[in-house]
Amino acid sequence: MKIRQANIEDAQGIGKVHVDSWRTTYKGILPDDFLNNLSYEQRTELWKKNISDATNYVLVAENEQDEIIGFATGGTRKTNSVLNATDLTSIYLLEEYQGKGIGKKLLKEVFTYFQQKGYKKVFVEVLADNKTRDFYEYYGAQYVNNVEIKIGGKIVEELIYVWNDINKVIKK
Repeated sequence: MKIRQANIEDAQGIGKVHVDSWRTTYKGILPDDFLNNLSYEQRTELWKKNISDATNYVLVAENEQDEIIGFATGGTRKTNSVLNATDLTSIYLLEEYQGKGIGKKLLKEVFTYFQQKGYKKVFVEVLADNKTRDFYEYYGAQYVNNVEIKIGGKIVEELIYVWNDINKVIKK
């Protein structure tokens, strides 16, 4: 397994992981018709833009066959006005690769980048019904707020967490 910074050629692989991981992660949380209608092509185009945007830091995890099996992204959201703060905007892994320490490696790699950039706080937003919130809590993220958002025509609760010590995450 290898983790590296993404390049534009990775957009299709990231798009596939994005769609497939949403379909497993959000099954029973978001409407089935919404999940079933997610498009590899649309996500590939989205990731071409995301990777090309210099304000985003995008990592991929690859298996032994050099296939993209997961990704993580960081970058300061437009809604984040906290001084010296940024956001972990996503970590997704294909279901069969979850629970093997890959998410931990992606998290630490993104946080190392944040540390190098001089950030002091990192926020993450996660759906309340998403079991990965336990992962964030394990690594020290503290709940700060919740909001209601609409995805696929359904109102869902999103939790906002913050890490106040980047070094603790990297060392854990």
